[in-house]
Amino acid sequence: MAAHVDPLVVGMVIGDVVDLFVRTVAMSVRFGTKDLTNGCEIKPSMAAAAPAVQIAGRANDLFTLVMTDPDAPSPSEPTMRELIHWLVVNIPGGADPCQGETVMPYLGPCPPVGIHRYVLVVYQQKARFMAPPALAPGVEVEASRARFRNRAFADRHDLGLPVAAMYFNAQKELANRHRPPR
Repeated sequence: MAAHVDPLVVGMVIGDVVDLFVRTVAMSVRFGTKDLTNGCEIKPSMAAAAPAVQIAGRANDLFTLVMTDPDAPSPSEPTMRELIHWLVVNIPGGADPCQGETVMPYLGPCPPVGIHRYVLVVYQQKARFMAPPALAPGVEVEASRARFRNRAFADRHDLGLPVAAMYFNAQKELANRHRPPR
């Protein structure tokens, strides 16, 4: 009988992005008609627009959703780890991110080289954020996309461990070049 190994451990999301946690909230993610499963491959063109995300929970629960690329700019040299692609706070339980408050607008996958992991992490908030949370001290919002740290953000805002996480892989799409016949 084979033992089940958590795909977040296999994909090194646990370790590179977050610490080991127990999932306590269900989350579903869909790009168009494709439901995400951990480790599946999504073409960047399919993920150009923000995914449909559903976070379970009671309506009076509040959640934060963070999406990062821990492999930027390349998996062999992730010097920008983690590049933040999306941050939404104050998402009511049972709702999707459009009912929360966007701190960092969605940026679709744009891997320049190699296969990149794109990680969606959900934290349960203890209270509503009254003002947009700081991504990093003294850094402008757009300039702070590079070198974001899930752990540091969660610590700074007393979010604790994640309650859900999921990741997908994407790599640069080859241009469809049509050559004239010879």
